[in-house]
Amino acid sequence: MTNKQQTPRQLTRGDLLSVFWRSGFEQASWNYERMQNLGFAYVMVPAIKRLYPDKQDQIEAMQRHLAFFNTMPYMQSTVTGVVLAMEEQKANGASITGDEISSTKIGMMGPLAGIGDPVWWGTLRPVLAAFAVGLIKGGTGLLGPAIFFFGWNIMRLVFRWKTQQLGYREGTDIVRVLSGNLIPKLTQGASIVGMFIMGVLVPRWTTIYFPGTIAHVYVNGHLNRLTGQGLLDQLIAWYCCTGVDTGLFLASQTPGKTALADYCVIYYRHPWVLVGVTRISGLMR
Repeated sequence: MTNKQQTPRQLTRGDLLSVFWRSGFEQASWNYERMQNLGFAYVMVPAIKRLYPDKQDQIEAMQRHLAFFNTMPYMQSTVTGVVLAMEEQKANGASITGDEISSTKIGMMGPLAGIGDPVWWGTLRPVLAAFAVGLIKGGTGLLGPAIFFFGWNIMRLVFRWKTQQLGYREGTDIVRVLSGNLIPKLTQGASIVGMFIMGVLVPRWTTIYFPGTIAHVYVNGHLNRLTGQGLLDQLIAWYCCTGVDTGLFLASQTPGKTALADYCVIYYRHPWVLVGVTRISGLMR
């Protein structure tokens, strides 16, 4: 270790922007042994170069960031911000060890992944995609894909920059926020909203057709064909769509049935065509 300089070592805005830019490539080197570790180390390079002029200090810093790391990609920026604050304090002589920095990373990655998955993948993405698909089906052309592309990327980039800055500003104090009751309530609320939206979309995007004729009846002197589809539409319209979708969802959550459920979702026509009873069209998932 080198002698500590009198001048405080501090990250510049350019360093923070460079770290933010690199965070978008974090998963480019994802691996099965330590998952996002190479990406996280790559993200930290500008900060390590700024804070540790000595080569040996840089090597030690890079080695501790090559340990196992994995979290929801967009939530990684929060961890990065906290780690940047800790590395800066350590470089300026604070009693922070490398093991403490590594422990903080490990302690944050699990809870943040638990927040990010239901909020981003379970709520924001389906809602935005549903809005875009609705525009496409309404004949708006490329407006739907454009709204999805720009809307999604603007949200994630703003979120990642803001959370990186929050983590850098608050440091380890942010752990108090993660340990409170707000986060579980936020996660639960996002899950409920996401399921509600998907429930609304099931009858709109899914069609189950029962073509079989049940009977021929005379109504006002005219012979009418009574079909299973017409009867169901009068009695329990859309319930069949909801029932099939719910059944596939429950099957996907059952151990040993996930592959079968995924097969039915992707090849949704096949089981019904084989029995000759129904034809399913539309989106099932």
